Amino acid sequence: MTTRLTRPQQVERNRTLLLDAARRTFLARGYAGATIDAIAEEAGFSKGVVYSQFAGKADLFLTLLEQRIVDRAAENGRLVAEHSGPDALRSLLRTSARRSRHGSDWGRLLIEFRLVAAHDPELNARYRVLHDRTIDLFAETVTAALARDGLAPAYPARTFAQLVLALDTGVVLERAADPDALPLELAEHVLARLVAPG
Repeated sequence: MTTRLTRPQQVERNRTLLLDAARRTFLARGYAGATIDAIAEEAGFSKGVVYSQFAGKADLFLTLLEQRIVDRAAENGRLVAEHSGPDALRSLLRTSARRSRHGSDWGRLLIEFRLVAAHDPELNARYRVLHDRTIDLFAETVTAALARDGLAPAYPARTFAQLVLALDTGVVLERAADPDALPLELAEHVLARLVAPG
């Protein structure tokens, strides 16, 4: 016997299916190449169903990004709960490197989106809210991990987080041209220099 979904359950199921389809479409086609038609087709819905849930392509992307921020922050929190000080930084770096190696398409997709948003002040403002959240969460995580060993970032925590994220973005771009560029050991060495006694 099949159980019929309630209206709210159906709406939530459709939203999940649309976000999954949007993720696949963005990764396959890039931000510019992804269309609402393609996302709807990938999900097996009409465009009307997409627009009943999301304002458009940017809204879909930002929702995916927000989910990713929450997931990453939770994973980072688990990592630093198991490590402290420089060991926590190394663990975060290695996990980030693994994510980048296996999910480099997402890194390039995010860079593409950021370039599009940079030309649209309203979209850029929406993106900045999420980016600020990423920076703040990462700064809090790293500061707590370092403090357990009596250490602190050599720069203000937020600046430190921005430097780490900028390095990560740079690595994505460099590895698009040369997959072996900037080995992990180099990144670990650079980050170790950004930490000082508390």
